[in-house]
Amino acid sequence: MHATTQTMPHDPAHSAHHEAPGFWRSYIFSIDHKIIGIQYAITALAFLLFGFSLMAMMRWQIAHPGQSVPVVGPLLATLFGDVAAKGVMSADLYNTFGAMHGTIMVFLAVVPLLTGAFGNYLVPIQVGACDMAFPRLNMLSYQFYFVGGIIMFSSFFIPGGAAQSGWTSYPPLSLIVPTDGQTYWLLGMVFLITSSLLGSANIITTIIQLRAPGMTWLRLPFFTWAQFVASFLLLLAFPPLEAAGVMQLMDKVTGSSLFLPTGLAVGGKVAEVAGGGSPVLWQHLFWFLAHPEVYVLILPALGIVAEVIANNTRKPIWGYKSLVFASLALGFVSFIVWAHHMYLTGMGTTIATFFQTTTMIISIPSVIILTCLLISLWGGSIRFNTPMLFALAFLPMFGIGGLTGLPLGFSASDLHLHDTYYVIGHFHYVVAPGTIFGLFAGIYFWYPKLTGRFMNEFWGRVHFWGSLIFMNVVFMPMFAQGLAGMLRRMSDGGINYSKAQVGLEGALSPTIMELNHVILWGAVGLGLSQIPFILNLFWSIKHGEKIPNDNPWDATTLEWQTETPPYVYNFRREPIVYRGPYEYSVPGCDKDFLPQNQPDQPTSKP
Repeated sequence: MHATTQTMPHDPAHSAHHEAPGFWRSYIFSIDHKIIGIQYAITALAFLLFGFSLMAMMRWQIAHPGQSVPVVGPLLATLFGDVAAKGVMSADLYNTFGAMHGTIMVFLAVVPLLTGAFGNYLVPIQVGACDMAFPRLNMLSYQFYFVGGIIMFSSFFIPGGAAQSGWTSYPPLSLIVPTDGQTYWLLGMVFLITSSLLGSANIITTIIQLRAPGMTWLRLPFFTWAQFVASFLLLLAFPPLEAAGVMQLMDKVTGSSLFLPTGLAVGGKVAEVAGGGSPVLWQHLFWFLAHPEVYVLILPALGIVAEVIANNTRKPIWGYKSLVFASLALGFVSFIVWAHHMYLTGMGTTIATFFQTTTMIISIPSVIILTCLLISLWGGSIRFNTPMLFALAFLPMFGIGGLTGLPLGFSASDLHLHDTYYVIGHFHYVVAPGTIFGLFAGIYFWYPKLTGRFMNEFWGRVHFWGSLIFMNVVFMPMFAQGLAGMLRRMSDGGINYSKAQVGLEGALSPTIMELNHVILWGAVGLGLSQIPFILNLFWSIKHGEKIPNDNPWDATTLEWQTETPPYVYNFRREPIVYRGPYEYSVPGCDKDFLPQNQPDQPTSKP
């Protein structure tokens, strides 16, 4: 398929009858994909910090139940009243923080950073386009995301507080908790889902229709392929959850019973509902999105890591075609594994066997991708800069997340591990030291293209080593706790459930309970490790080392062949692509890299 030829727009600044856009048009209501990408990045990083803060307070409550939260305890009491009396977090407030931590981190922080920020900023430039296919729709997608985030955030301050039913919002609990926070949660999700649908359709169309001449499918950078597959996952899997959200909203507001079963007892009395609804139906609709969502999280991070590894090993990615086809297979199979989250719903051994089989199958393309990236390191002249350190650490962290997921994929072992801290450890190894390390690698790697300056290398390394050590201190002990039987979602860490007494049947040992204190201080260390990153991010805008040229990393893909920061329409003239994305160390060339748009190297590969 040939790329559609584009005509590069004229710069309005060169036409006398065009007025320069003001501040609001340039930075708030901009239709420039680069500005929208930066808007996504700033907003999502703020939500990432907020979501982490909720987690830190939850870890204090688990380690020290019944004690006032230090530093912020009086603020919690002022903001939330009785549920945080004297700065002590109640079980209800813990449930609120738990539900909103998961929602914020997945839907308001990590996904918007990967697809909204990195996808918006880089995909059009990497394919040689002047903008997204639908610029105004792009602006609208950010506005829907922002409104959804404000609705979610504002729910903390309404009577009864925010949602308390977990980030999965399982009925009937989500429909009988006496707070309007769940209504706000559902409204916010409708806005966030709509935002993702608009953004993913835009990315798909841009990649298909606006590729530069010569940019064939197998010349696309792997990052663009990852965005392409992730966008399809969002486009196909989010509509069922949006429909389910509207259905649950009807149950909550209009008194219908689409998810409420007959004979439901609430507070010792039979609920006055029409009945006939199915709580398990919500689980099917939710996980039909939420498992592909895992690959929406991980695929763009894998794309970032591939770009960083190729550039810093100075050699092509090993098995590029294998990477591409494995990512396509990963996207396809991710739609037929969702019910491995539902082994305990009584759906039967035949269905369970089918889903555990597909769960084992989906590990194959994941292993192929990880293997390609690991083999790419062999024989490379590796530059150990900050982006490369995060990319290298990503590989074993993602590997741990994948390997620990295998026991959860078998219905027999999942029976014992389900809803324990083992699940928390597994999932967070995929998305915390996994995906978030990919995000950090991307921020350090592309920061010079946005600002014209490097982030400080020393403080970048401090950030890396602190994050790597404390991430593992936080999440590694959770595997031991889960194997010992510690259940998640207990505001006291299970101390009242088990009494923590040796000899009591079913009790958790003092050693397992003591790990809660280790995890707490790991979370404190992890939070402190982010301070160098935050200061570095803003300080380097004005004071960072200036880049020597527009391509300071000597990279090959098109985003590094533009001005810094990129021209308003990305390219002064439409680029022509002559080769693949990773032409490093080509024999017979005077440099160790060949940009995709450089024509005059007869020794380059076809």
